[in-house]
Amino acid sequence: MVASGTFRAAPGSVGVVPSEPGGLLDVLSVAAVVLDAGGRITLWSPQAQELFGWSAKEALGSYAAELLVADEYVDLVLELFAKVMAGGGAWAGVFPVRHKDGSTRLVEFRNMRLEDEQGSVYALGIACDEAVLRGVERDLALSVPLVAQSPLGLAVLDTDLRYVLVNPTLERINGLPAGEHLGRTVREALPFLDTEVIERSMRQVLDTGVPLLDQYAVGRTPADPGRDHAWSGSYYRLEDPGGRVIGVALMVVDVTDSYRAAKEATEARRRLDLIARASVSVGTTLDLERTARELAGLVVADLADIASVDVLDSVLEGNVATVTGHGTGQALFMALAVAASYETASVRASDPVGERTTYPAERLVTRCVSTGRPVLVSHITGPDLAHIARDEAAADLLAREGAHSYLAVPLTARGQVLGVLGLLRTRNPLPFDEDDVTLAGELATRAAIAVDNARWYQHATETALTLQRHLLPHPPPRAAGLQIAYRYQPAAAASGIGGDWFDAIPQSKDKTALVVGDVMGHGVHAAATMGQLRTATRTLADLGLDPARVLRHLDHITSELDQTIATCVYATWDPHRYRCRVALAGHPPPVVIRSGRAPELLDLPAGVPLGTGGLGGADFETTLLDLVPGDRLILYTDGLVETRDDPLDDRLDLLLRLLADPGLSPEATCDRLLSALRHPDAADDVALVIARVHHHPPKGAADTLT
Repeated sequence: MVASGTFRAAPGSVGVVPSEPGGLLDVLSVAAVVLDAGGRITLWSPQAQELFGWSAKEALGSYAAELLVADEYVDLVLELFAKVMAGGGAWAGVFPVRHKDGSTRLVEFRNMRLEDEQGSVYALGIACDEAVLRGVERDLALSVPLVAQSPLGLAVLDTDLRYVLVNPTLERINGLPAGEHLGRTVREALPFLDTEVIERSMRQVLDTGVPLLDQYAVGRTPADPGRDHAWSGSYYRLEDPGGRVIGVALMVVDVTDSYRAAKEATEARRRLDLIARASVSVGTTLDLERTARELAGLVVADLADIASVDVLDSVLEGNVATVTGHGTGQALFMALAVAASYETASVRASDPVGERTTYPAERLVTRCVSTGRPVLVSHITGPDLAHIARDEAAADLLAREGAHSYLAVPLTARGQVLGVLGLLRTRNPLPFDEDDVTLAGELATRAAIAVDNARWYQHATETALTLQRHLLPHPPPRAAGLQIAYRYQPAAAASGIGGDWFDAIPQSKDKTALVVGDVMGHGVHAAATMGQLRTATRTLADLGLDPARVLRHLDHITSELDQTIATCVYATWDPHRYRCRVALAGHPPPVVIRSGRAPELLDLPAGVPLGTGGLGGADFETTLLDLVPGDRLILYTDGLVETRDDPLDDRLDLLLRLLADPGLSPEATCDRLLSALRHPDAADDVALVIARVHHHPPKGAADTLT
């Protein structure tokens, strides 16, 4: 016999396998008692002593009826004993037994007749405490239907993590009958799940005894191979009554509905967040290209791996592009932006930014803009790439980079299709679906308004700039006794074209009128007003009036224009007397650079802006300046020196320092000032005129008299 629990037979072999303490028989503590034909006790097990209280020494040789049975039950016991000994069959039932301590206990008996080789007969009684037995029976009666009828998936695995029990619910969840579970590991039975994580969790529970609750898993089983399911699993260690670890129990709940609801809620929040971010991050300026870049950059962060924004060339030209409802012809696009969520060669498959390309009707972007409807290719095939990529090489590149899903949505604003937002997925394994179509459409609609505003603003800006440049003098004017250099620089696109202007107007007797003005505001209106004032100024200059009188007339003219205010500096140059007359109308003071001296701001009466004096007559004053060859006069608008962040005095000091180099030509000086003082995103335009005095041959005395 084996005395310890260290021996274990190999699987499939025949041998002695001792039970560990704490088994079911140990729980029941089954007692064995043998009586001879006369009813005396001949054998008494230790469990009998535990159950009845009498030791073997006290019990052996005694009549069982006298030792264990109360007087009122003796006749019944003797009758049952006689029946068993006479071969009347075994007897089973519950009988009250007297304990050594005087108490009476109910005991479950199994009595049967024994016969030895000499023909002698004996009675074997097997007994256990009735309360203990009923408890075990009750536990079994509850546990079997509990496991079988439980709405939870239940399983028990042994210490090798092989299934030993699977209930019907888990069979349905896994889509496998119990027979295909039993004796197998999770990895063998359910290879379609993340078995490594599951088995690691169960091993942890076996080793530590600490349960793991609500461990989520997502996957597909043979029960429903067409869609993902979600399960919540809980693991706890099983031990027998003796504390020996016998395995791990698993409870599984299908939480697909709640998982999907939570996932949909999370996705809805993500989409709302994306739309909210689009509202504040797309269309931050009225720059068309920047708006397109903002849109492409937004969607590659949350929706696509690669995004492109293309607009119809006809829209850029200001023509109306209507939705025809059917893709019947080709379309000319201009690429405005391409973006990717990661570093990838796939961006080279898109049209280069700034390039115009014509595509036929079968091209998907053409179909999108011609029908005004999204085009969804959930799963890209080889033929699809030919209608997505710009050419065969680009199609091959997309195939190598793993492009597997495509979506194009129209950019529609105010009933007009402007272009298309193209989306590709390469790394994101999920295909685009109808929810993505809805989200992309919402983003495209919001972005299209910004794109439309930007393109109309750009169109208006270009119109104003064209008008303004047309109104400004183009060739450097030739003036007697002066070398003139000038520059005009418009404001940043986001701020719009302003109303700055300059002019050099020939007058009688070799005189020249120099004018720099600034109409308040931006856009076509400012440019048109500037044109009116420039024309009026040239007309007045022909009259040879004093600068102050010219400004009075301009103030009256400006007052009659609709809500117009302007500043102006007007100067006349007499090359024969080397004399300059200057008057200001609310304009920044000119700078004079006299030979051998530092640049200085002229301290002149400032006057009031044009348009504020009205019929009452504004007070303008003319100042006389004597200049000699080599002296310079610098006229400019406030866009050269004013910024939002720097004090004006500091900017004027910087202007004077930049003008301190006498060796620079007027042309080079213009370039230097604009390079040092102008920011690329300047909010105002600037007009700049530099006039250097040079020697002028004298005329007769009669000609030089005024």
